[in-house]
Amino acid sequence: MLYNLLYPLHTYFSIFNIFKYITFRTIYATITALIICLLLGPWFIRKLGELRLRERINGYTPKTHQGKSGTPTMGGLLIIFAIALATLLWVDLSNLFMWLGMFILISFAILGFIDDYLKTIKGNMLGVPGRVRLLVEFCAAACVAYILVNIPGFDRSITIPFFKNIHLDLGLFYIPFAMVVIVGCANAVNLTDGLDGLAIGPCTIAAATYLVFAYVTGNIKAASYLQIPFISGVGELSIFLGAIVGAGMGFLWYNAYPAQVFMGDVGSLSLGGILGTVALMTKQEILLLVVGGIFFMEVVSVILQVGFFKYTKGRRIFRMAPIHHHFELQGWPEPKIIVRFWIISIFLAMVAISTLKLR
Repeated sequence: MLYNLLYPLHTYFSIFNIFKYITFRTIYATITALIICLLLGPWFIRKLGELRLRERINGYTPKTHQGKSGTPTMGGLLIIFAIALATLLWVDLSNLFMWLGMFILISFAILGFIDDYLKTIKGNMLGVPGRVRLLVEFCAAACVAYILVNIPGFDRSITIPFFKNIHLDLGLFYIPFAMVVIVGCANAVNLTDGLDGLAIGPCTIAAATYLVFAYVTGNIKAASYLQIPFISGVGELSIFLGAIVGAGMGFLWYNAYPAQVFMGDVGSLSLGGILGTVALMTKQEILLLVVGGIFFMEVVSVILQVGFFKYTKGRRIFRMAPIHHHFELQGWPEPKIIVRFWIISIFLAMVAISTLKLR
């Protein structure tokens, strides 16, 4: 909004020329989202408590989690508000990629809100039925995937990290592939959200990583030098991702151990969905397995646990899945698990960024 309102004035006042720079607007989108979360956090947490939007702990978590029952949840609403406002303030409102990202962010947030509402207010611990939830997620993802492949110049091939000359052209199969990426990432982040700050930390790190990729992908000189696909307009996603980073840091202020608020499905589904969407837009789909390695590890642990349990008729690989609960039951303190997962996320982010040169 500020870009569209103020940048045209640069012909009269040179100071407004600063708004054309994506780096400038990304920095201030990050700061804006951070300040919104920090300032509104205490009031928002009180309101969640007054509305009885409090966490209900089920029997599928370690006994140590019983003390968390009653903690305000659905804090993801604050994250979504901060991201949306900061993005709309600083981004070029004519950018299609931004609006596609906003669509996934809001649609997945609405689905997560309904799920959280059924669990907290209605007492339905299952929330939205799994099949219904997946149907809505795949429909939203299909809309975005269809629009993406019809953008002039958008390539339906996928790049392989570390190999500059290997591209797999998926053709018509790109749409279902894109749907799986978006929905898979959304639910992977949702599974990870089981400890204080465990999900929002890696989400923030992943957003910062893709911010780098969005900037260089949208910059023709940088893309040419790094030998990565250039996609006109994707650079504006840097502002969107900067807002996610700022909102993530602001929310972590209150979600760090011991958490004053949980993000709920409204936050985890929407953040995961947008990370998957950005991976597609920047043509770094496969790299998401590295950037979001923590989320991938959590999903694999659940798949292995369930599969092994059924195959052996009752035996388990882990004490409890997702794997962060396994470490809890092994006696690791919760803060130690969280920080170690953050360290792994930072390491994976550095590996991912290194692929820009290791080609």
